[in-house]
Amino acid sequence: MGIIVTGSIATDHLAVFPGRFVEQILPDQLEHLSVSFLVEDLAIRRGGAAANIAFNLGCLGLAPALVGAVGADFAEYGQWLSAHGVDTSAVHVSKTKHTARFLCTTDSDQNQIASFYAGAMSEARDIELKPIVDRLGGTDLVVVGPSDPAAMLRHTQECRELGYPFAADPSQQLSSLDGEAITQLVDGAAYLFTNTYERGLLELRTGWGEDDVLERVGVSVMTRGAKGVTVQRPGEPVISVTPPHELAKADPTGVGDAFRAGFLAGVHWGVGDERAAQLGCMLATLVIESVGTQEHKFEPETFMERFSEAYGPDSAAEVADHINA
Repeated sequence: MGIIVTGSIATDHLAVFPGRFVEQILPDQLEHLSVSFLVEDLAIRRGGAAANIAFNLGCLGLAPALVGAVGADFAEYGQWLSAHGVDTSAVHVSKTKHTARFLCTTDSDQNQIASFYAGAMSEARDIELKPIVDRLGGTDLVVVGPSDPAAMLRHTQECRELGYPFAADPSQQLSSLDGEAITQLVDGAAYLFTNTYERGLLELRTGWGEDDVLERVGVSVMTRGAKGVTVQRPGEPVISVTPPHELAKADPTGVGDAFRAGFLAGVHWGVGDERAAQLGCMLATLVIESVGTQEHKFEPETFMERFSEAYGPDSAAEVADHINA
């Protein structure tokens, strides 16, 4: 058994604005906002939250099953994922729509303004999980990542009804969901992944506080940008992990997805929450050092050297066998 990752599969169009967004936007004119940014660079890369998570899990040797909907233009991308250990046999191919597109501009402060074209992703709501799980002989965890909201709700409900452990990762879709929908996606999750802004939005839409969240999920994992991550279990001390020093800060796109993959790998290996968070932070650091969400190189020896430098040789010894395998 292994990990099933559901969610968006997309092509990323990543542009770089050399200035600062805050210097171009007039706070007293937000209701008439109309801005254009002259960008210096444009990179077209493979992306999508589910595909990014699955790619990184594949690099770590976990052979995840990717579940989502794409267009006929996915063939080359699918071959790339398969070559990196991802099972793409459950990916639905639309007959009429293109694979989703993520259009993102990053400024010099690493702030981002983005748009997302769903395309074929809207057909993910037609995918049933049970045949996939049966073919795989079971599942340890289903990641319900950002996708078509109807697909997210269907997959979550199916996990509840059939007893599949699931991780709730609503991510960017929180802005389009009301409190009732968020409750349906989060309640009963083995793991909840958010960043600090998303957590605030989740609590605002649902009316929950921190304790309410912990009553509804097994483990709360909140990424905090350069400050790292906090992991909470009900009734246990909070675990805080800071990220390693990055060699460069090229592009933050996909950093959160890489963290999730590293953390989930640690969960799968049973190394504990702190080591799992450290694995996630180390993998996320590799991603921020390159442009694109799947362009970094995962080299076990180098990974372990940097992991040991950041978190100590004792911590490294606990994960070394899994990484080197």
